[in-house]
Amino acid sequence: MSETLRIEERDSHVLAVLDRPEKRNAIDQELVDALHRLCARLEVERRTLVLAGSGGTFAAGADIAQLRERRATDALAGINTRCFQRIRALPMPVIAVLDGYALGGGAELAYAADIRIGTPTLTIGNPETGLGIIAAAGATWRLKEIVGDALASEMLLTGRLLGADEALAAGLVSAVLEPEAALARAVELADRIAALDPAATQATKRSLLAPASAHPEIDLAEQAVLFESPEKHRRMTAFLERRSAKRTQETR
Repeated sequence: MSETLRIEERDSHVLAVLDRPEKRNAIDQELVDALHRLCARLEVERRTLVLAGSGGTFAAGADIAQLRERRATDALAGINTRCFQRIRALPMPVIAVLDGYALGGGAELAYAADIRIGTPTLTIGNPETGLGIIAAAGATWRLKEIVGDALASEMLLTGRLLGADEALAAGLVSAVLEPEAALARAVELADRIAALDPAATQATKRSLLAPASAHPEIDLAEQAVLFESPEKHRRMTAFLERRSAKRTQETR
């Protein structure tokens, strides 16, 4: 159990709240360890994860006091990088609710999510070069996939931060809502995902994460497995029966 990551069990998902409000939810070693433990669970249980922050902030960055003391061996260990890679690779979708600051490591944690929802106070970006380091926990390869080369390069090379409207226009978030509504939207999405076939959802996520060179072969291989699934047959039969019943009612 960690005091820095509050976990709530929900019917359709697991809600994980970064809970270091006095440090604006800065990502420290304890929080990284807690996220690893949560990933170990979700890799087995295969449930949707909703990530949020407490106190009106998602995560204002990595813990600078800890970061200042790290050396080359720590960089090569990829402390935050490996954690965020694990979150990105979770079998089921990850939805991040971004309220207030999502900076540095906090932004890179957000980039690891499949779906991001912002609030009007969102400020997101990577000011690492101003601290004498680079954004090495995913931003240099994930951000350009999300917003494109031009904007990603400007953000990473100049430290430009985006507000909520800019993040929405760039496709960095899919919606901007007031904090309660943003969390409600995340729950709504998790509920919608829970109603779908988990095997198909997981296959879709694997295909989305695959490099361009893997397509279309990965899609065809995933589809081949699903075509043999009893759940596919059950769901399609139910769909056809509902359509037939509807047509029968309409002709009466």
